[in-house]
Order: sequence, then C-alpha cells, then structure tokens
Amino acid sequence: MGGRTPRWIMMVVGTGSRGGGERIQTSASLFSYASERRLLAAEKKTRFVHYSSAEAAIKLITNREVWMRKARCMNDFSEIDYGMRCLRDAVRSPEGNYLRTTLDALFPSVFHEVAQAFDGWRPSILENTYLTCLSEHRPKEDVLGRLSMWRAYGGATGVAIVLSPTPFLVESHALRAYSSPVGYFTPVEFHQKFTDVVSRIAKEQSFLQGVGRDAVRNSLFNMFLYAAACTKHPGFEEELEWRVTHNPNLHPSPHLTRSIETIRGVPQPVYKIPLRNIPAAVPTERLDGIEIPQLVERVIIGPTQFPTAVCEAIVAKLEQAGIVDAGKRVFISGIPLRQ
Repeated sequence: MGGRTPRWIMMVVGTGSRGGGERIQTSASLFSYASERRLLAAEKKTRFVHYSSAEAAIKLITNREVWMRKARCMNDFSEIDYGMRCLRDAVRSPEGNYLRTTLDALFPSVFHEVAQAFDGWRPSILENTYLTCLSEHRPKEDVLGRLSMWRAYGGATGVAIVLSPTPFLVESHALRAYSSPVGYFTPVEFHQKFTDVVSRIAKEQSFLQGVGRDAVRNSLFNMFLYAAACTKHPGFEEELEWRVTHNPNLHPSPHLTRSIETIRGVPQPVYKIPLRNIPAAVPTERLDGIEIPQLVERVIIGPTQFPTAVCEAIVAKLEQAGIVDAGKRVFISGIPLRQ
C-alpha cells in the first residue's frame, strides 16, 4: 500500500481521549501478553542486555547511536513471516470470526476497516520493519554473561552491554520506535493467546464502547502489527528477547536517521537511534535516560583470546562517553575460551 498513512494509524497504541486509566485498560485488553510482561519487568526492575561483537560495541559507544536493521537482514530469515502466518491462521479461525462480529457490533465495519488496512500495509511491514534486539538480563549473569548468546552474536570477541530498563518501559513516543517483549509460541499456543484476547474483549464491551471507535480501531491495528513483529518460534525461547521496532512508513520519526552500511559484507539500509535525551513539554514526547552514562550499567567481556585488550578499549571509550567510573562497570567473563 503506497501513499499517505491513514491518520488513525498514526495514533499511538492504546490512546483515547479519556485519560491514562482508559488507555491502560484498552492496552491491557488487546495487548494482554505484552502488558503482563511489561508489568513484570517493571516490578522486578529487569535490566536488558545487548550481545554483540566488541567492534560493534565500540561503534555504539563512540558514535553514541544504536543501529536498527531490516528484519529481512537479521540472522533468522523468518523474523516477521512466522508471526504473520500465526496471525493469519488465528484471524481466519472461528475465534477470529467471533472477534469480528463482537467489534463490528460495537462499531460497524471497524474490523473490516482494520483488516483491509493491515492487508494493505503487509508488504511494508514485511520489508520495512527495522529491529534492535535485546535480551532480558538475569542477575546471575552479571559476571559470566550468557554463553549461548555470545555464540550466536559475539563472534571471536563478544561483549554484553547491560542496560538500564527505564527507557524501554516508560511510555514515550518520541522516537516512534517501540519496545515490546517477544512471544515464543507454537501456532497452537499463539492461537490460545489470541483466544484469550478475544474472551477479554467480549467481557469488556461496555468499556470499549465508552473508549470510542478511534482508540479501538487503532489498538486493533497495532495488536495485529506487534503480534506479527514480535512472535518467534519457541526454539529461540532461551534468548528472552525484547525488540525495539520501527517502521518509517507507518511511523516516521524526526529523530531517527537512515544510512547505508555494510554489515558482514552485506550493504543494507539501517536506521540509527541517537543516544541523546529528547526534551519535550508533553511527557509522552519526551525521552530520558538514553545517554551513555545513564543507559549503560555494565559491560561484560565474553570468552576471547584478547580479554584484557578488549576490556581496556571498552573502558577508554566509556570514559570518553562521560562515564567517570568506567573501570568499575566493565567485567571479564570467567567462561574459559574453548580452543
């Protein structure tokens, strides 16, 4: 689908005109899995971690920016396709038909309108979804890290950058890039989650009626969008992944910049998130806590032939980025290097 984005799609997930409580309940109705995971992460003060090569980590710290890559260029070629297939089968099921009739009874033709728009945007979602992938960081990994993640993403000199959870859990639309937990579901499990959402909607019809057509229509579109973009095969469950996603066609951002970069020999477009706080009078347009000294809690050097050299380089770059106690934030993993 080309042309301009329909105005209602540009609205923020779960927003209405009635205040915070209504927004939260609307979000909880249509995004129950993500809402529960976010609440749990906030309650546990879960930190996040980015596993990468030391070279990529140095670039991130030096340039003070995070790259978002096309989903099509990620290491799992089915990043979006798998979720799309699960969503398609769920919408075509009897539960999907019940969702259609329930919502259309509240707001005539609203389901058809959303489904038509989503189908039109499907090619863009598949080809123009950009991702940055994080993992939930467990306290027991503070020194050792997670070996399986270094094997997948670290190369010969892997590092893990442990991040403060604040910017990932706060409600902000400043970047037009949004964080969400990944659901690791078989098609059957996905269908059950979808059924749970339909049951919740059926129980909250009077509330949704009061919230209004625009909020429900927007939230339904975004439910489809994030179900497709943040569902993975359960074989990857140990990654505990969260994704920061951006679609420049759906949600253009004044802060992200597009660039052509070569990654592992493959030239490709990326979008760059500047690690600079964004001041704004409107709270939801403001974003704090993403500058290096606030964001980076620690760095763990993974198994490598050159741990002390990598450690020294990371400490120097963190100091240049404004972290005065950088030496106390960098640790060498005790996992022995396997020759």
